[in-house]
Amino acid sequence: MDTVLSGIRSTGNLHLGNYYGALRNFIRMQHENNCFFFIADYHSLTTQPDPKTLHENVKEVLCEYLAAGIDPNIATIYVQSDVKEVIELYLMLNMHAYMGELAKTTSFKEKARKQPENVNAGLLTYPTLMAADILLHNADKVPVGKDQEQHLEMTRRFARRFNNFYGVDFFKEPQAYNYGHELIKIPGLDGSGKMGKSEGNCVYLCDEPKVIEKKMMKALTDSGPTEMNSVKPEYIENLFTILKVVSTPDTYDYFNEEWNKCEIRYGDLKKQLAADVIKVTTPIRERYNEISNDKAYLHKVVTEGAEKARASALKTIVPVREIMGFKPF
Repeated sequence: MDTVLSGIRSTGNLHLGNYYGALRNFIRMQHENNCFFFIADYHSLTTQPDPKTLHENVKEVLCEYLAAGIDPNIATIYVQSDVKEVIELYLMLNMHAYMGELAKTTSFKEKARKQPENVNAGLLTYPTLMAADILLHNADKVPVGKDQEQHLEMTRRFARRFNNFYGVDFFKEPQAYNYGHELIKIPGLDGSGKMGKSEGNCVYLCDEPKVIEKKMMKALTDSGPTEMNSVKPEYIENLFTILKVVSTPDTYDYFNEEWNKCEIRYGDLKKQLAADVIKVTTPIRERYNEISNDKAYLHKVVTEGAEKARASALKTIVPVREIMGFKPF
């Protein structure tokens, strides 16, 4: 049985990109693998979140994990900061990570451009912390979207570098977990290539139906195709990408044919998208509302999850200490 590790930053409110990028598969994979799902609150510090909202954001992600169908009786769900061993491994891996390679990562360059007043060391070493999260459980597989492929490759690089430097065969080289399909990236409603909270172009899993309808109707479109079977502009292709994952194949085929015939009505397309997104998210929103105020249940989930995660982490961190020369007297 493979060990699978996945985490989501604790910036609050998961969206369709999170769901189709990972959460939908979590429900299946938890029955087939030894799964660890964590809430990456340390990662969120790179953008210096408001301390008054950090805990609430963690709670929101936890509730949405559970509402989406992750079963804490089968999988391990934990909060990153509850497992201190990740910080120790993060420090150790940083000693074998080089500033030049970290500065070249796409995510660092993008974040540095977006927040030039806050280009902190945590932002630079973000890939090392991600690697520590993965290697802490010596994971075989990691469900990632296209935007995280580079970080996963860096994790493999760090694992190889550690093994080669110390002459051991300790860390595995984790692979992307995607059920044999291409990695999914859900586009934003503003015509951009990625749905993300910071971009403000999301449909959240707990959005009310009226909110979803309003967001969909505002999605970027144009006056429509003028030539039959023409190539769709990126912002239109984005809507079809969402349609492909939330709707039935015959629904997708219908609107695609309407496009090819230059007869597409964007209003009808958006209404269909809204209806199908609502169908996907309604059970999640209802379950979220049931558990979000159950403090005893949420405490039980994170406490037991931390215990299981720490037990797994110690199986890694103790040998790593010895390999690097840290031994008790």
